[in-house]
Amino acid sequence: MVEHDFRYNLLSPQHTLIECRSLAAGLYQVTGNGGSIQNGDVLVVTLKGSKDLAMRLTVEKVRHLINPRGQWVAVAKGPVFGELSIHAWQVNCDGCAKELKFEFAVDAKLGAKAQKPAASARIAELGWRTEGSKHLCPTCQQKEAA
Repeated sequence: MVEHDFRYNLLSPQHTLIECRSLAAGLYQVTGNGGSIQNGDVLVVTLKGSKDLAMRLTVEKVRHLINPRGQWVAVAKGPVFGELSIHAWQVNCDGCAKELKFEFAVDAKLGAKAQKPAASARIAELGWRTEGSKHLCPTCQQKEAA
């Protein structure tokens, strides 16, 4: 199993993602160029509408095309969601006032009540700590631990 990174900010002309579309809940069709994709490989792709959020897809079947050379079409499994909604929020560190602007994704069908838990999970992924309504950046966490 090999991991192939197709995020927008890492692309090169020899290794590109052409299309990623949902076939069914948790099942995706991905078309790309380059990368020598094989069954069982993992594709990291940018979420549509996001600057830095990505999802991981595991290739189940891949078909390498003869023309255009190097192009392939894969069927892959990934996260299951209905309608994905991407939000941009910001928080400030309560220790040093450092600002964190971040994006997070949530299933739109879950409504507004799902936004805060999804935002808290994303903040934790970025190394920040949340306690109630207070936030601490990684630097202040280290100072607090010392």
